[in-house]
Amino acid sequence: MEESVRLAPGGLEVGGKVLPLHAGSVHYWRLEPAHWRACLEATKALGLKFVDIYIPWAIHETAPGVLDLGERDPKLDVAAFIRLAGELGLYVIARPGPHINAELTYFGIPERVVWDPACQARTPEQNPVMLPMLPAAFPVPSYASTVFHDETARYFSELGKVIAPLMYPKGPIVMLQVDNEGALYFRDGVYDQDYHPDAITLYRSFIRDKYKSIDALAHAYGFDPQAAGTPRFGDLDPPKRFDAKTVEDLARHIDWAEFQEQLLAMALDRFSAALDASGMTGVPRTHNFPPGQDATPLNAARVTRPMGSERAGVDLVGYDYYSDASPVSRAVIARRTTELAVRTVALGQPAYACEMGAGFPPFFPPLDERDSAFTVMTALAYGLRGFNLYMAVERDRWIGAPIDREGRERPFALFWRKLIAALEKVSFHELTRYAPVRILTPRNERRLARAMHAFGPLPAAFFAVLGRGARDTSLEDDFGLGYPPAVEADTFTRTIESALDARGVPYAHIGGEDRDVSLEGARWVIAVSSGGLSKTLFARLEDAAKGGARVTIGPRKPELGGARRALVEPFDLDRLRVSKTSIPVVVEAAPSGVEAAVALAVEELGLPTFSAEPDPVFATLHHDKAGKPAVLFVIHPGDTDLVARVSVGPNVTNASDLMKDQSFTVEGGSIELSLKPKTVRMLALS
Repeated sequence: MEESVRLAPGGLEVGGKVLPLHAGSVHYWRLEPAHWRACLEATKALGLKFVDIYIPWAIHETAPGVLDLGERDPKLDVAAFIRLAGELGLYVIARPGPHINAELTYFGIPERVVWDPACQARTPEQNPVMLPMLPAAFPVPSYASTVFHDETARYFSELGKVIAPLMYPKGPIVMLQVDNEGALYFRDGVYDQDYHPDAITLYRSFIRDKYKSIDALAHAYGFDPQAAGTPRFGDLDPPKRFDAKTVEDLARHIDWAEFQEQLLAMALDRFSAALDASGMTGVPRTHNFPPGQDATPLNAARVTRPMGSERAGVDLVGYDYYSDASPVSRAVIARRTTELAVRTVALGQPAYACEMGAGFPPFFPPLDERDSAFTVMTALAYGLRGFNLYMAVERDRWIGAPIDREGRERPFALFWRKLIAALEKVSFHELTRYAPVRILTPRNERRLARAMHAFGPLPAAFFAVLGRGARDTSLEDDFGLGYPPAVEADTFTRTIESALDARGVPYAHIGGEDRDVSLEGARWVIAVSSGGLSKTLFARLEDAAKGGARVTIGPRKPELGGARRALVEPFDLDRLRVSKTSIPVVVEAAPSGVEAAVALAVEELGLPTFSAEPDPVFATLHHDKAGKPAVLFVIHPGDTDLVARVSVGPNVTNASDLMKDQSFTVEGGSIELSLKPKTVRMLALS
């Protein structure tokens, strides 16, 4: 048997066997050691194969650089807990931080560290960046601070003495998470932070590496390189507020937003290198993106190390899910999960929820069991392949876990046992949801929307969680273009979504980083452009067109570069039309034009459609390795009972509900079934 661990399309390959990533979070330090065994046994009884643990730096530290790992407090004997999990046949996903959140005061970072001025992120005025978090506000650490990274490395070094011997194959630890929800501690507005001196040094190096020469910088930023007082790389300061008046002013703001993405990627690399130095090596590494990640500086293409790379970095990016059951949440989950799924499929990895909410912290809006069930099943419907049940076991500052502190099941445990059994029955981790249409939002469009966010200290991610985009939250400045670019781009995206949903065409969102891999397998790519597009991304679109995909750009023809700099040579859009087709290369935002383009694509490309009626019912279909329909999800986010009719195609004759003892006959390629409000049904097809 091969004694190694690696990521696989369906989950985690451990010792040569692929296991679906079904995990449950248990916080050992919050439980009595006498109940550890019962809690782990109950977690395993749900059908979970992995136990997920945070390791809280602040809880273990007794003095600078000194950790109690069970020598004084038995609750802190993390090695004993991990060994017990292994004895019970569970594998372990360890999350040592430094930031873990876990609803701990200071997010699990020692108080002495967060109050050290050298470690603190800085505002443009050089004040500490405060997070107004319950139960106590605190200054957040800087991802650029060398002192903070040194303190983290010292913590990892001490922790590694007991954790390194427990790494697979010597022990049950098969995956490590690097940091947690690295969105600048939720103070992720473009001009909130980080103006720490170490960050400014990194910013200047980033700009130098990007432009190479003062002349190139002058061309991009629109100043005279010969004039007195011309900025040099060594004294260039980032913008401190959004003050662009013309299109030419946008480049430095977009560059600052891009630098924040690079800062986070560099920080995670540094944390990962410190894990290497501590001996905690040999297993894949993950990082979790929080809800609303598309409006933060987290960039999966930059955070994830390329295959074969020697970067320390992160192997797998997963998402966190905490949503209510509603039409808005359905749409948000669809956008997030399809983007996650197509990227991980292209990388040969599982689409994984590092945190799938089962319950909620007491300072969140309440989420009941119906909300949790709707969220996980909707995410599965749109391509999720594995999840960590957060929380599996009750603890302080949490409401709604399916297992109590002594290892006794609560009623909600039945849902999770039935769901996991159903997923295993159909080998769901091996299925595929085909998404032949891709809505590509270039990263520079997201950077522009972040820079133009109009609500100050309330970050764009907060509104993204509520289903609001740039058309609801961005400044409406037009910079002389005659239209507000961020607003128009988001409006176009929503119009495309509506037109595709109306016809039941399966599609996925793409993050649009120049180095993204998510174009693979696309038959129609719709690239969002409010007037600019990077040369590298245009070349990727050209390659997709040469590979047989149809490419459409909208709502504006790209006449500028991605950062809204003038192009030396205009884009030749004819390069995107490499076959005879009446599908437009450029389509405007008007609903009639978008709907006409979708109708043409369905007809000319023979795109699959899985229509569901009445509104607001949605359906997704998943196929097995032979390409046969295997599982159908029917999603009803509305408030009333109804009877739905869903088309599944001519080759399906029977369907059975995987969560209920109920079968259906398929007539005329359609299934008719009753739906309760805010529910999702999962049907096995044959």
